Amino acid sequence: MSGDRRVVLTGAGVVSPLGDTGAALHAALLAGRSALSPVTLFPTDGLPAFLVGELAGFDAQASLGEGNLRPLDRISRMVVVAAERALTASGFSRPLRAGREVGLVLGTMLSGVRTIAEFDRRGLTRGPSYVSPLDFANTVINAAAGQTAIWHDLRGVNSTIAGSAASGLQAIASAVDLIRSGRADALLAGGADELCYETLLGFARTGRLCGAGVRPLPFDPRRSGFALAEGAALVMLEEAESAAARGAVVLAEVRGHGTAFDRSRGADPARAARAVTRALVAALDDAGLQPEAIDALSAAANGSVLGDAAEAAGIAAVFPGRPGRPPKDLPISAVKGLLGEALGAGGALQVIDLLETMRESVAVRHALIDAMGFDGQHAAVVLARPDGSGR
Repeated sequence: MSGDRRVVLTGAGVVSPLGDTGAALHAALLAGRSALSPVTLFPTDGLPAFLVGELAGFDAQASLGEGNLRPLDRISRMVVVAAERALTASGFSRPLRAGREVGLVLGTMLSGVRTIAEFDRRGLTRGPSYVSPLDFANTVINAAAGQTAIWHDLRGVNSTIAGSAASGLQAIASAVDLIRSGRADALLAGGADELCYETLLGFARTGRLCGAGVRPLPFDPRRSGFALAEGAALVMLEEAESAAARGAVVLAEVRGHGTAFDRSRGADPARAARAVTRALVAALDDAGLQPEAIDALSAAANGSVLGDAAEAAGIAAVFPGRPGRPPKDLPISAVKGLLGEALGAGGALQVIDLLETMRESVAVRHALIDAMGFDGQHAAVVLARPDGSGR
């Protein structure tokens, strides 16, 4: 592990179709409950009846209490709520934040694409004088991170990372490096993306979604594509000694992380598999661990025909098992079969689910999370139990 400053995780906040706490999300996944259903958030004229994982009935005001939410678009509200929950869970109250800098590193693939589309649509159909100034402020990709910092008085680092569906895990890795290097002591990190007509239409045109009414089947030979979802997930990362000094409860330690890029952007299965392997090996090397030390792996698999095959081959190259197949003796979860592909939020949601796994099972000392983007981005993070058995 590079640097002497250890990074621990002291809280988590989630907004997801399967629950608004890590425990609720994990319980729903263990019960095999699917978040996927027909779209209700917006009209789907001209589109097949795809199943999606949507935040039905999401009400930011109910979670945040009084306050002016008008400047915030939907994805910003999701991130603000997730941040509120992570800050509360970690004990970082507003008075405490007044004396200590807390920052935010947010990963997103598309950010407020609905806001962008609506702003452009009004300008083109009704004229520039009819566009909303509030919408304009939310058309930049870092708007959600900025709005969250303003709402919660986060005066530290404020950064947005766009790495496709690997964004959330890349954001966590970036935050870890900032803390290790001494440039920050406490950072919220994770990802978010929202569902909207424009996103669904765009992915439908790529042919990557599973068919109308069909559910995704990660790693299954019958898989035909993935289902889109939405959500926001943030974790509180802190320098270990600083967290101990304020009496914070440590949920896990981030032992290492790694990234890789596949320049074929998934078109070459062999290159894609090697990129998965490079990211996993880099994370293990950064953590100072051998593959046999890993007790559980959360995979990025979402039902993609090519992506799942590449990930399986990449995992098998790192861990012992049958050639080209994930090893039998390594527990591997693929939560996107039930949760859907939440894009920038996906990797962070995987982290939060694994935190619950580690909390419930003393057998899981070290866990590995894998994330894959649609354009060749790959990321991996290693978590360790907080009780000393993971070191």
